[in-house]
Amino acid sequence: MGNSTPSLAFSSIFILLTSLISTGTEAIGVCYGDRGDNLTNIRDVIKLYKSNHIGKIRIYSPNEAALDALKGSNIHVMLDIPSDQLQYLASSFAAKTWVQTYIQSRVQDVKFRCIAVGNEVFSTDPKNAPFVLPAMQSIYNALVEANLHEKIKVSTAIDTGLLDQARSFPPQAGSFNVAAYQFINPIVSFLAQIHSPLLANVYPYFAYANDPNVQLPYALFNSPPDGFVRDGSLVYDNLFDAMVDTLYAALERSGGRDVSIVISETGWPSAGGKGATIENAGTYYNNLLNHVKSRKGTPKRPGKDIHVYLFAMFDENLKGPQEVEKHFGLFTPSKQPKYQLDFK
Repeated sequence: MGNSTPSLAFSSIFILLTSLISTGTEAIGVCYGDRGDNLTNIRDVIKLYKSNHIGKIRIYSPNEAALDALKGSNIHVMLDIPSDQLQYLASSFAAKTWVQTYIQSRVQDVKFRCIAVGNEVFSTDPKNAPFVLPAMQSIYNALVEANLHEKIKVSTAIDTGLLDQARSFPPQAGSFNVAAYQFINPIVSFLAQIHSPLLANVYPYFAYANDPNVQLPYALFNSPPDGFVRDGSLVYDNLFDAMVDTLYAALERSGGRDVSIVISETGWPSAGGKGATIENAGTYYNNLLNHVKSRKGTPKRPGKDIHVYLFAMFDENLKGPQEVEKHFGLFTPSKQPKYQLDFK
């Protein structure tokens, strides 16, 4: 029993419970994309996040109206640097100016948690790929100079196209493809050095839509008992965990054993493609949220919190070129929910 008085013991329990509740909420975010000509005012968007208890947001550029609307909201922010700015921000002077302009000027009122330096830059992209790591380093150094590097992580968002598709199954065989080695390995080393996670956009939907061997229940967390996938001692009952652990295996092979993964995008469309229905999308989102809240981790990383950003807040009618890309919203542009989701 110790020497605690009942009131102190109750206070300790209350603080512990509050901490657990907070951690669960902050594990779930929603991406805010603005490629639509019928979207609501950004201040109303932030109100919608708050009324639905969505604790994290990802925005894809330093939109000053969005950043101003986030002031005092207590919503944790992942802020992207668009890929076409990477060459410019590889300069230490430009990076310092960028951090001063968008971060330092608002850091007292906006809860910045991560800067994503480029999104889904292909390793073979001659225009942008050479500047991902230099821009990451310059932004990180600018944060160090501002004494913000422990509060705000620096990373880049990749997609699963960097994986060697011939070695993406079973998950423990995962590795990055040979063409990506020179691009991704130095990035992984840098992330390990600065103790930052790798951001990854993970879409079981596209794996299902493009591979006839992937069964719908497996992609929707609904596998029957005989539909599990075994990888040595590890057992997978859903495609999401298998994809994440394939990335973890690839990280280990690239020297990033201690680098964690944050799922910077994942989602399921409600129209426009194979299996893209309201019912399937609602099932995916609800099952994913339950999986994250269970705090069981993945088979390769059991007990490790899974941090995810759902894509996206709204349907975006200017997205493309595929029709399916217009239908990933959790809400319609008029702010009506498409699914009954509990973010608490």
